[in-house]
Amino acid sequence: MDTTALTSPIGTTLPRAHATERATDHIARLLGETAPVRQRVLRHTVYRDLTDITAIRVFMEHHVFAVWDFMSLLKSLQRRLTCVEIPWVPRGDAEIRRMVNEIVLGEESDTTSLGPLSHFELYLAAMDAAGADTRPARRFLGLLVDQVPVPEAVVACGAPTGAAAFVARTWQVVEHAPLHCIAASFALGREELIPRMFDHLTTLDSRHEGRLAVFGEYLARHIEVDGDDHGPMALRLLAQLCSATADPARAWRESAGTVTVSLRARADLWDAVHTAIEATRPAAC
Repeated sequence: MDTTALTSPIGTTLPRAHATERATDHIARLLGETAPVRQRVLRHTVYRDLTDITAIRVFMEHHVFAVWDFMSLLKSLQRRLTCVEIPWVPRGDAEIRRMVNEIVLGEESDTTSLGPLSHFELYLAAMDAAGADTRPARRFLGLLVDQVPVPEAVVACGAPTGAAAFVARTWQVVEHAPLHCIAASFALGREELIPRMFDHLTTLDSRHEGRLAVFGEYLARHIEVDGDDHGPMALRLLAQLCSATADPARAWRESAGTVTVSLRARADLWDAVHTAIEATRPAAC
């Protein structure tokens, strides 16, 4: 048995093989506990709604706000697990710093066909190419620059109601949840889930004369990076943070609760998108 030590952010040491086995068990249990709401997200009718360019624009005009607050979850982790202030001092566990900073590199300044961009900026470019309305999202950024609080800004910018509610629920996690719960929302409410959601959408551009090429690039990049790299790293991060707490069993229970809240927020967002798409279609005679 490999007994190489695994050092947590606060100094707890576990045998690496035992830690890996325990983490796998905890993650499997967490996935089982959250399976019903997870399936509600993955089997949602919204993916089948995206049959015309109008529906896709409605989807993007809602979803762009989830793309934005993904970065806020990630930057919250970076702020608390690495040193982003000056004067700089080494903070926390080096392996965790590496994982977080590697995810940030890919998400905040990825190599794209349009040059180095954050995935949020790539999404805005995809919206422009598809003819979706980016004005609320851009107004939102301006309000944030003016230091308007997020819950107020997402309403004032004219975001769809469902998108504003989604951001508000994410912001509760960012501002008030324990660190391991933020990691749980990020790992299992986003990174592990996103490739499975987006896999439904990979053939969209073939029917829309190239208007969705950038959107297709965004989707393909997330399926590749989140599925192969960022998702597994986020799960390892969650496991290490839960193991490092004074009561790991409680941390895993709290994480399960946060993941459930995050998945319900996603399902509610998809409900709102579905309703908005239905409103654009002619009423049946």
